[in-house]
Amino acid sequence: MAFSNQTKFIYLILAIFVFQVRSRTLIIEDAAIVEKHEEWMIHHGRIYHNSETKEKRFQIFQINRRNIHNFNKASNKTYELDLNHFADLTNKEFLTTYTGYRAQEVAQTINKSTKAPTDYHITDVPESIDWRQRGVVTGVKFQGECGSCWAFSAVAAVEALIGNGVSLSIQQLLDCTYESNGCRGGTMNSAFRYMAQNQGITLESFYPYQLMQTTCMISNGVIKIGGYEDVPPNDEEKLKGFVSMRPVSVAVDASSDYFRFYSNGIFPAQDCGNSLNHGVLLVGYGTSVDGIKYWLIKNSWGTQWGEDGYMRLERDASVYGGACGVAMDPSFPFL
Repeated sequence: MAFSNQTKFIYLILAIFVFQVRSRTLIIEDAAIVEKHEEWMIHHGRIYHNSETKEKRFQIFQINRRNIHNFNKASNKTYELDLNHFADLTNKEFLTTYTGYRAQEVAQTINKSTKAPTDYHITDVPESIDWRQRGVVTGVKFQGECGSCWAFSAVAAVEALIGNGVSLSIQQLLDCTYESNGCRGGTMNSAFRYMAQNQGITLESFYPYQLMQTTCMISNGVIKIGGYEDVPPNDEEKLKGFVSMRPVSVAVDASSDYFRFYSNGIFPAQDCGNSLNHGVLLVGYGTSVDGIKYWLIKNSWGTQWGEDGYMRLERDASVYGGACGVAMDPSFPFL
């Protein structure tokens, strides 16, 4: 069908109008994102040293912001995401810097003298427990740009075991646990073995955290543990029993952006795998008002992540190793 010149002119005017409206909308949206990024930078104290770096980080921030926004708009979710202090990093950058459980890359020779008898008879296991309410869990810490989660998890377990609220030295483990590789990763068990076989571990105030591996400063520890025990793997019911007695160190798969940007709610097994790369501490378990069973995890990414530094992770999810592999490699120290 042929159009008259007058009709073609009208269509042209309409096309120009639509283009102008869309252009103005995009300009407004871009300005809003720029403003959001500036607010985010101020809130998290982020400073970029040149315009090229700022532009690169803004583009990454923009992608992460869009993905988080689209996720939170979806229905039937048991948790939410947030633009936290990791929002200007790619997933690869984040995992390289802020995880650090490296079981395959460290020595696995176990000195049997550090192992406790495995004949535990755990009875009367409560349906829920939160060790924070018992006053034995120290405050959430931030590992910073160092793959030291393994040391944070191990220290948090010993701090909870002592239960007096005193912070112990993570830096001592980074410097002196030769089985592990400092900021390049390690395991909680290597840290437990060091604390059992050497002078023990000293106070955080005496040997403060430096966000890097330095020279080992041998000192007389204020706490010396007797050893550690591995929880039978891939058995969440047994793990529940041990967590009812004490907080337990575990490794999880923190590879997904969902895990990185977790804000609140119960994180499901379907949104992570079981490639263990991050050490955390189980400080309890329970059931939500909606009937969803969960583990209570203490992380080392600061209080700006998750529920003031904690995560509720789906429990009894009927997947191998539990949600995010939480039941694959649990262990705990003893006096």
